[in-house]
Amino acid sequence: MLPGILLSGFVASAKAAESRRAGILIIAGIHLIALALMLWSESEWISMAAFALTWGLLNFCWLVLLKRPSLAAAFSLAIFVVIVLLSRFKHDTFFLTANFIDVMFIDDDTIRFLLAIFPQLSLMIVAMMLIAIPAMIYAWRVDRFRIRRRFAGPAAALCFSGLAAIAFAAPIGQDQEFINDNYISKFARFGSIAVIDYFTRGLLESDADVVERLKPVDDKCILPRKAPHIVLILDESSFDASQVPNLKLPANYRNHFRSYDGKIRTLQVESVSGPTWYTEYNVLTGLSVRSYGRFADAVTRIAAGRVERGLPHALRRCGYRTFSQYPWLGNFLGARNFHRSTGIEHFMDAKDLGTLEIQPDSFYYDAVVRLIRKERANGPMFVFAYTMANHMPWTYRYRPDLASGWKDPGNPGETDEYLRRQSMSETDYRQLVAKLKKEFQGEPFLVVRFGDHQPYFAKQVIDDAADAAGVARNIADFDQRYYTTYYAIDAINFTPPSLASAINNLDAPYLPLVVLEAAGVPPDPSFAEQKRMFLRCDGRFYSCKDGAESRRFNRLLIEAGLIKGL
Repeated sequence: MLPGILLSGFVASAKAAESRRAGILIIAGIHLIALALMLWSESEWISMAAFALTWGLLNFCWLVLLKRPSLAAAFSLAIFVVIVLLSRFKHDTFFLTANFIDVMFIDDDTIRFLLAIFPQLSLMIVAMMLIAIPAMIYAWRVDRFRIRRRFAGPAAALCFSGLAAIAFAAPIGQDQEFINDNYISKFARFGSIAVIDYFTRGLLESDADVVERLKPVDDKCILPRKAPHIVLILDESSFDASQVPNLKLPANYRNHFRSYDGKIRTLQVESVSGPTWYTEYNVLTGLSVRSYGRFADAVTRIAAGRVERGLPHALRRCGYRTFSQYPWLGNFLGARNFHRSTGIEHFMDAKDLGTLEIQPDSFYYDAVVRLIRKERANGPMFVFAYTMANHMPWTYRYRPDLASGWKDPGNPGETDEYLRRQSMSETDYRQLVAKLKKEFQGEPFLVVRFGDHQPYFAKQVIDDAADAAGVARNIADFDQRYYTTYYAIDAINFTPPSLASAINNLDAPYLPLVVLEAAGVPPDPSFAEQKRMFLRCDGRFYSCKDGAESRRFNRLLIEAGLIKGL
């Protein structure tokens, strides 16, 4: 009997040793995979340090819950792999990597959009689950190591502190989201600051209280005898490139940016090199993206259903019917819900327009003409339209069958292709104006175009004396050279009654004021107050008094019930 007991004890001891060895191999293997992932995806030492601290943070957080180091490492690796895959998917489609805000504000629209763009994603998730679940069960059974919570909790806090210190000491520039690397470190550095900001400042900057109140909105709105149809055009990635030193430009290049009165006007936007939705928010709501701080990337998702104030609302009050022709899927960044919150009644996305491809500007302009032809008899219209032909990248000849007579001026890099597409845009816009004049004779139109941001490469050539670090500092300091685009006003079959707000170098949140005044539409109380702010601040919005005027205005809108839940 004793030998049997000894034998069974020996077998049990051997199984325990084998289980420990298996546990060690699993733990070591997962950590080695994470190390390989870091060396492959992170390009600089500070990014690697952030990666390592994030790896430690996740592992220790899981250890607080599970105590088992193999499962903690496995769950952490799964999260890292998902972030990397989503970043690469997102960059392949939108030239942006995933960030913490994508997860913080994930909603039904986001999920539907991902599944629409990546139909294979659901199959990948199922396949990963079929592999991961048995592996997790096996790791649970063989892992005999336990880490105490009293050690794991403080270790997680220490990792988070180190990560936050890196994030504040070396902040990530807005343009870094367009670079296809450093997936984990960018995600985590931004996330650590976002968490701190959320609990210390909230989502939207506003004063704690204001003495004044906005007047109630009334239904009395007297339009001009023949109110103009309004077409607001977002001119993708467009700016007046003559502000770039030593650039060779085509003859009469600047004519594209000239308004009907002969003036060339500049627009100060709040995005550099890509986030169209920043300027989209500016011109629809009349508010600043900078009020959201580090949550600006999610501004349209945050504002949807919460910000119920904007140019479309002000026009609907006066009898306008409001339309958006959006060139991409409507659930991208919650665009459909955001547009409706600002007062858009009829939202048409790429499916409604009949294409998921980037089309020449004439495609979108023809859609505008068809819409006006169909709807104009029912009263004045507001149409918010987008162009897409000038969307990045400019490394290839887009539609070589168009602009066949184009001659490259001889600039380096992507610039000549960018200028070629601008020339295509100019031609298509002239044809739009000609169609409106010919087909709708005698009907008044106000057409306002604006550039949403400069092209991605512009920051590299705006200041040819600045190195990469200097450019990053300039952008962080809101150097106007990097944020300047244009806006232009055209009046067809009528004369705008006022261009008082149409100053040169206008801040983008004031563009709705320009539209209202040029169309002769009486402003609602919130835009009347914004006009007083405009006069006090000489056309500056967020930068006026270091954001004090913007914070006051946000509070006024909150008290009036036009901003809710923020």
